[in-house]
Amino acid sequence: LGGLSMRHCVTLARALGRRIGSGLRIPVFLYEEAASRPERRRLESLRHGGLDGLSRRMAKDSIWRPDFGPNRLHPSAGATVVGARPPLIAFNVNLASRDLGAACEIAERIRASGGGLPGVKALGVELASRGLVQVSTNVTDFHGSPLHRVFLAVKEEAAKKGILIESSELVGLIPVEAMAQVAEHQLQLEQFSLDRILEVRLERLLSARSGTQGEAAEAGSSAGRSPAASVDSFLLAVAGAKPTPGSGSVAALVAASAAALGVKACAVTIPTAVNRKGPARGLGARLKRLQALRVRLERLIRADARAYDAVVASRKLPGQDPKRDRQLTRALRLATEVPLDVAAAALRTAEELRGVVSGAKGSVASDARVGRDLAVAACRSALNITEENMKSIKKQAVVNVLRKKVRGLRELLVVVRGL
Repeated sequence: LGGLSMRHCVTLARALGRRIGSGLRIPVFLYEEAASRPERRRLESLRHGGLDGLSRRMAKDSIWRPDFGPNRLHPSAGATVVGARPPLIAFNVNLASRDLGAACEIAERIRASGGGLPGVKALGVELASRGLVQVSTNVTDFHGSPLHRVFLAVKEEAAKKGILIESSELVGLIPVEAMAQVAEHQLQLEQFSLDRILEVRLERLLSARSGTQGEAAEAGSSAGRSPAASVDSFLLAVAGAKPTPGSGSVAALVAASAAALGVKACAVTIPTAVNRKGPARGLGARLKRLQALRVRLERLIRADARAYDAVVASRKLPGQDPKRDRQLTRALRLATEVPLDVAAAALRTAEELRGVVSGAKGSVASDARVGRDLAVAACRSALNITEENMKSIKKQAVVNVLRKKVRGLRELLVVVRGL
């Protein structure tokens, strides 16, 4: 999950929806982040009125034509939905009571649609076999509404009615980050982050090593593969005699570090900003975008090294080799496009961090400011690298396209720095 962006998930959702619609002849509606229309973003809107209600809407209103498949229900399968969204946590709180009305009232007060917690859906449910009632929730945004906040909200509303909490339950899986939020809050841990969890640290190290080995095998050589799993080894490689990792990888690392600082600032601020108005309320979305940018930039660190290695390998081919010119041209273009991608991602990081600075908690506002300045510097440096590498490309048409992109990014960079 850590290596996937929401944009990629949307692409997968649409591809799957197309296969279901064309192959199985079942009408498919896309929802949440994959939705093609705002009316169909919420799952509740699609389910309203059941199959009969959906069938009538499909027949009468063009807005309700399915994204894929026929414009009528399948005789046995009905219709289906395919969506892309952050992980959903099914979290239920059991009340030491048989009062279903009380559970329903509590659910109404804590859910987002009732003016309660953002990203929380809730219902009151009777558990007759256990002789109690339950507030059943789906938490669709655990950054905006951590589980401990959901639990405390139910507990406080129940206490107003003289009802105690019996227990809580988790249905299905939960992201480790959500459990870490609970631990940090309940234990009041100082300077806590996911990196303090042993299994998380080991998993990241193993993933980094696995990724480096896979890239080396794909290229047929391990020469110049970087970065290694630790900062020390990466800096040693930068300082070494080999051409890679070079300035493009370093620019990507700086921008990734800037994004990480933004994630930190958001993560520290969000638990205390849920009920605040103003800029802080948008930090949950910024956190997700900054996480995706950090992952993207980490990949570009390695991509830049691979691109330059390809240039070196192409130049070593014999001059009479008919493949040499074609391979060198392709390698030079890639070695120019990668730092251009770094510049674009760094600029987006700077834009996000500009918003984080205005909403971040005082103790981490300086982190966000440093991150913003680093992202701007990384963007400017990556653009300089791009322009330098363009000098080696002989095809003028390619150079013109790249030059136009560079000019556009420089103009945007001026705007971001000015703001």
